[in-house]
Formats: sequence, structure tokens, C-alpha cells
Amino acid sequence: MFKASLTIALLTLTICLIAYGLGACRKNDNPNGLLLLDQQIPESFPDPLYRFSDNPLSQEGFELGRKLFYDGILSLDGNFPCASCHQQPAAFGTYQHDRSHGYNGSHTLRNAPVLFNLAWQSSFHWDGEFTSLFDEAAQPINGHIEMAESFAGVIDKLQSDPDYRERFRKVFRSEFIRPEFILKALAQFTGYMTSSDSRYDRYKKGLVIFTPQELNGYQLFQANCASCHPEPLFTDYSFRNIGLPVDNFLNDFGKMRISRNAGDSLKFKVPTLRNVYISSNYMHDGRFNTLAQCINHYRTGVQASSTLDPSLAGGIALTNTDATNLALFLRTLTDSAFLVDPRFNQP
Repeated sequence: MFKASLTIALLTLTICLIAYGLGACRKNDNPNGLLLLDQQIPESFPDPLYRFSDNPLSQEGFELGRKLFYDGILSLDGNFPCASCHQQPAAFGTYQHDRSHGYNGSHTLRNAPVLFNLAWQSSFHWDGEFTSLFDEAAQPINGHIEMAESFAGVIDKLQSDPDYRERFRKVFRSEFIRPEFILKALAQFTGYMTSSDSRYDRYKKGLVIFTPQELNGYQLFQANCASCHPEPLFTDYSFRNIGLPVDNFLNDFGKMRISRNAGDSLKFKVPTLRNVYISSNYMHDGRFNTLAQCINHYRTGVQASSTLDPSLAGGIALTNTDATNLALFLRTLTDSAFLVDPRFNQP
């Protein structure tokens, strides 16, 4: 009896010591007492590629990133925050605009892509030039036709602001603001944004039903579009030539600009179709104003070339009714709650 009691006592002590040790590890991982956040992973989504292992998510880090995202302090003249090109009503794309505007009245080469579900992407920008959330955010800050700043200039401004100094000290445990801290904070904000509560998502859960037109549009989508825009992310993040003629003013040949490989000519990243109904303008250079124009391109505007995606040879045969129903289905991909989510509003 005594031996059994001693064994139980030792076992209890061991469990307590293990629990204490685990608690101590968690404390050491979070020495500033930050409010840690769990990454949002919708039930229907695959595992994300980015899990914030090098940038632990916290409420304080997220809020710092949100403040930076909306603050013109990242641009040379103060007029071009990240939010000037990535606007919440357009699912953090460029709202009803072709190409992004930048410093000193300049225009960028391309339409700003939407910013959500970024943790599932392995490359960023229309040509896949960047492979991390950090690198892709650094480019516009330093780009002469975008924000036109430098990290040295940004840090000088941030260091002179007591609120920013305290926020960075709290999150990153440093009295000195460094470029990687700025990029990590922005990545916490943009990488945390997830859109997965559209009418389509509720239909898949059996919570709503589609109209006959929406259902027909869904069937048309599955037959004609899903090879490049597979569910549930509605993109395979590949790079494809969809038969758009080259804009002779921009001379943008897509991924070939980065790879220098002629086989990549006119190939651009396949965008997600989530929130597509409200994220105009469309295509890499924003040449189309409406979703109907996009659909009509696939019906009658596909231009043949040596790198054209084989699935688009000859275009996609759709009647006018088909085109309307397809557009009605695409409208069901709108996540209305995401567009007004107060967590992502300007602080």
C-alpha cells in the first residue's frame, strides 16, 4: 500500500514538473507577455504554406502591422500608405482603378492584387518575383514609382514617434527599429487576413441553396474554369498565358521579366476568384472594368501564341445565358463580412 502511494506521488510530481517546464518554455517564448493569436485556417482549406514560425502571431504585432499598413509614414511624401493601393472595399485590391498610383503622380506597371489568404501562397506579385511576405512588402516601400522611400528614411520617422517606439519595443524586444521588424509586423497583419465566409462557402456547408442560375453557373465553372481556379482557394497559383494581347505602351511580358525564359512570355499568376465580383479592375494591368468583359475575353478574345495555355486554345464556348449565369456564380464568392471586418479597418 505504501509503495503504491509513493509511486502515485512520484508520478504526480513528475507530471507537475513537466507541466511547469512546459509553462516555463511558453513563458520564455513570450517574454513580453504578448497576447498570442492562433492562425486562422478555414476547415475547408488545405494546410497553409506559411505558419508564422519565424514571426509569432500576436495581437500587439497584428495591431502594429495594421497601424503601419494605413500610415503614410512608409512613403516619402506621406501620401501613399499600403492602403492607398490595397483597399478593404475591394478585398484589399485596388478599388475601381486600372493600375496603382504612386509617388509624384506615377503609375505602376500593374493592378494591385488582393491581399487575403496569403499564407497559402508560395510566391507573390503577378510575376512571382518574391517568395516571402517580407520581400514582397519591401519592394513597394523602396520602389521609386510606389512609396519611393528607404528603410533608413522610414526608421528615422518611426524612431521619432514615441508610440511607434513603444509598440516595436513591446513586440520585438528592441529599443531600435529595424527593417525586418517593419516587414514582420506588416506580414502579421496581411498574413492573418483570411476570406472564407462567402455565400459559396455557406452553400458548401448546406446552410443556403443556390438559385437555378447560380447552380448552372457553378456547373459551368467546374467544367470550364476549375482547372486553373480549383476550389476552395479558387486558384492554383500557377503562371499562365491566358491570351491577352500585349499592351504596346506597357510592354509587360509577365514572368519572363523575372525568369528571362522565353517560355514564360505573357505568363502571369492565376489570381484567386474569391471576392472577384467587387475587386475591379481586372487582369494584371487592370484593362477590364467589369467581370462581364473578363468573361467575354475568354469567349472571343483569346489571342493565340506559342505560350498560350493549351486549355484556352480556341477560347471557351459560352452562350450569353451561360456567361450571365457564370457571373452570377462568381458573385457568390463575395465574402461580405470580410469587406467590413472591423479587425482590418483603419485604426
